[in-house]
Amino acid sequence: MTQGPLDGIRVLDLSRVLAGPWATQTLADLGAEVIKIERPGAGDDTRLWGPPFTTKTDGSRGDAAYFLCANRGKKSVELDIATPGGAEAVRRLAATCDVVVENFKTGGLAKYGLDWPSLEKLNPRLVYCSITGFGQDGPDAHRAGYDYMIQAMGGLMSITGQPDGAPGAEPMKVGVAVVDLFTGLYASNAILAALMHARATGEGQHVDVALFDVQAAMLANQATNWFVSGTAPTRMGNAHPNLAPYQPFPCTDGMVVIAVGNDGQFRALCGALGAPGMGSDPRFATNAARIEHRAVLTAELSALTAGHGMKALMALLEAAGVPCGPVNTVDQVFAEPQAVHRGLEVEQTRADLSAPVRTVASPIRLSKTPVRYDRPPPALGADTDEVLGELSPAAGTAPAR
Repeated sequence: MTQGPLDGIRVLDLSRVLAGPWATQTLADLGAEVIKIERPGAGDDTRLWGPPFTTKTDGSRGDAAYFLCANRGKKSVELDIATPGGAEAVRRLAATCDVVVENFKTGGLAKYGLDWPSLEKLNPRLVYCSITGFGQDGPDAHRAGYDYMIQAMGGLMSITGQPDGAPGAEPMKVGVAVVDLFTGLYASNAILAALMHARATGEGQHVDVALFDVQAAMLANQATNWFVSGTAPTRMGNAHPNLAPYQPFPCTDGMVVIAVGNDGQFRALCGALGAPGMGSDPRFATNAARIEHRAVLTAELSALTAGHGMKALMALLEAAGVPCGPVNTVDQVFAEPQAVHRGLEVEQTRADLSAPVRTVASPIRLSKTPVRYDRPPPALGADTDEVLGELSPAAGTAPAR
């Protein structure tokens, strides 16, 4: 079997819920051995975050679907780190690992001897990644952080939702926990950078990733819009703050997003819709003019698209070179021919479940060291004896849990 790029890298995963597990699943997909430490009898909180739940072969309730999305490729070990034996087992595991990932409250692992200063002494090459709401320092470092509250506090909800005065106007969260997901991706990138440093120098380091910092970074052009203009962005519904037209438009059987990125595409759009004069209209001829006259532009384009079916409209626009796409439901996403061709659905079997586990494939495509899907999201404690048996002073005798 082709080796993954992270073959030989061992990761101790002390994280739970989403941001940390998302980071470690990325590392597992890339070939790392990931050992997930879970509370005996309970496991990761998300095992219970349902419905929907899987069904076991005996007909009883299995893991929640939420758990499955972020824990592919891992080994599950039940350990109570609050006990001396459990904490000691984790320390011994950390001494054999290249990476530790944790998302306890700042300073929360020190009392167990599992914080960065403690484990660095045992393993100077260790890359130790802490994921928290607000980071390891500052006035809010002690606070817990959850995706929803960080979307609010970090400004994302202030620019998401219908504008004031429109029906249903209020700050709106995004439909998935994007701060957690972005944090997981930033964390995995930082871990890989720190591993390169450790490989070159023999020195590990502490990686400090905070949801609040990540959310600020995610503001991207909206933050720089404020830096440059001095005016805080506001909610604009589905409109784009810097481009027009760049939003969904109505059809007879749904909506199609039209994403015009330059003036040439706009003229092509107008021609495809049978209104070439709009392309030279001074109100719409440039992007800045279209932003200024956004309301009338949107109304006129909506009137032109409303009589078309989605497929017919997209065929017209694609033929004209105008970027567009349907507003799909989740089930429609995985029925798209492109999704089928790219293999965006991964199916794995787990002995205790009555049906295969289906998860979304990694979007990472590597020509020489492709992503592998060797393990399904694990049953709670499935690998406890195997992993802890390696630490035993005598064969077959596992450390205290």
